Amino acid sequence: MNIFKSILLLGITTIFLWSCGAQTGQDRSQEVKEAKAGRNYGGVFRLNETENIKTLFPPAIADAFSYRVATPIFEGLFTFDQADISKVHPSLVADYTISDDRKTYTFKLKEGVFFHDDPCFAEGKGREFTAEDVKFCLTKLCTQSLQNKNFPAFKDLILGAQEYYDASANGNVPAFELKGVKVIDKYTVSVELQAPNALFLVTLARPAAFIYPKEALEKYGLDVRIHPVGTGPFYLNTIDEDVSVTLKKNRHYHKTDKYNNQLPFIDAISISFIKDKKTELLEFKKGKLDMIYRLPTEYIIEILEETAAKGANVPTDYMLQRVPEMLSQYLTFRNDQGVFQDVNVRKAISFAIDRHRILDFVLNGEGYAPAEQGVTPPVFENYDIQKIKGYPLNLDSARYYLLKAGYNKRNPFPKIKLLLNAEGDRNTYVAMELQKQLKDHLNIDLELQILPFSQLLEKSFSGDFNLIRTAWLADYPSPENFLWQFYGQHVPEDPNQQSVPNIGRFKDQKYDQLFEKALSAGSLEEANQYFTQAENYLMTQAPIVALWYDEGYRLVKNYVQNFPNNPMQYRDYSEVYFQHDPQTHISSASSAE
Repeated sequence: MNIFKSILLLGITTIFLWSCGAQTGQDRSQEVKEAKAGRNYGGVFRLNETENIKTLFPPAIADAFSYRVATPIFEGLFTFDQADISKVHPSLVADYTISDDRKTYTFKLKEGVFFHDDPCFAEGKGREFTAEDVKFCLTKLCTQSLQNKNFPAFKDLILGAQEYYDASANGNVPAFELKGVKVIDKYTVSVELQAPNALFLVTLARPAAFIYPKEALEKYGLDVRIHPVGTGPFYLNTIDEDVSVTLKKNRHYHKTDKYNNQLPFIDAISISFIKDKKTELLEFKKGKLDMIYRLPTEYIIEILEETAAKGANVPTDYMLQRVPEMLSQYLTFRNDQGVFQDVNVRKAISFAIDRHRILDFVLNGEGYAPAEQGVTPPVFENYDIQKIKGYPLNLDSARYYLLKAGYNKRNPFPKIKLLLNAEGDRNTYVAMELQKQLKDHLNIDLELQILPFSQLLEKSFSGDFNLIRTAWLADYPSPENFLWQFYGQHVPEDPNQQSVPNIGRFKDQKYDQLFEKALSAGSLEEANQYFTQAENYLMTQAPIVALWYDEGYRLVKNYVQNFPNNPMQYRDYSEVYFQHDPQTHISSASSAE
């Protein structure tokens, strides 16, 4: 057991023993209004993201940082259960029915739901959400645009999606409507699928399916990415893309909690963009942040050691939350060109990586497990990744496949470049270890190029790389979410066009057939059987180098209530409240009014 795991086990015992009852000793202010069942109104939730947001326009959201900022602003027809991420619940839907053939869904929408007040509306007052908004947003997801990164999730789902998408090329407006979406009346809309899909309601909870008004897109155009308008519990107040984002309470929000308290409870959310993790930790210790996520191992050890040094009878003011995540870390090859067109090269590099060393000595255990199976993490029920044959360290196999590819002393392997973003120093340290291992094990020279996350994302979409650091955090809880990124039908014929989500441009007919059988399966059990077959075959082609399956560590102040951790890092702020409110929160809340 490494030092991190040992200290962590001791630290968690102390933290959870005391965190539930710990108080700061500050009086509850009269400015904080009590709600039913001991809940409270008021306060500002302060947190940090280490990377800037790229966009807040739902069809364009393709990264976890933007998703987490967008979630409090928008809603979809359905939403995830924060405590049990495998479940979805109606959000903008009052009721729904499914046809006998499981292809047509009819949604009765909630009445009296309004978009945020915004200058895009007459007199700046948000109008009521209707079935036309659902039709508009689903149609936009099936329209060709540089702002639409999520069409692959809907092209084989909604009836007529591909036909509409093809007709909308080059900015054309099709002369016909999207066949599968029909407005029945003001509050009723039907969606017809190409084939039954057991995950359709889950898909409607994804960020791509968030609902926004056409007025926002018409007024702001491309600038809509930083002018979000939704129906969520918070609306955008201020944005400085390099510094911070502030979201304020939507006082016209349509939801209440189970005690009939009007939601949300907190007044605002303040999100900073501090890149340096040491600075982030110091801000947390000084009480200027209420939560920090994904701290480097040495900082978690530091704060646990500080806690232990105070003695077992000294209460802490925070909780350490940890959970295996729906998140895999890996490298992606550009599979369709250059040296990585050869599957033997890809296999050689995959066999040459010591994943245990990376997890234990570089990350000091800050992760769930080495990724010696496939790309799907071990967090899904009824999907056993032990059935997936991956790439444990095997130097004999690594050297065999490199020789099979034709590389030897007389024909040395060319220097290759790995693109990555730093994310603190974690990615950099891992990349340096990969650099050393490939040199020691295969005499391959690896050059590192560190880029801002936004540039890395753009290069991944455009295919401007040979080898790139990637990670995939699920935006819905299914193995499909990890495997769809290798579906060949997502790759454009034109190599100059962006390819999303299949950034490695991997295409294989056998894999596509197995993936399609899973999509058309009659049950989740049958689908998972085909997904297992598809992933096993995928790994024989080695389009990526799986590195490790991640684990989510959060330090959260113990006055923060109703904010459970989950494997998808889905964050529902609508029911978060503060058990007691430090004076800094009261001041911030007052200024946010």
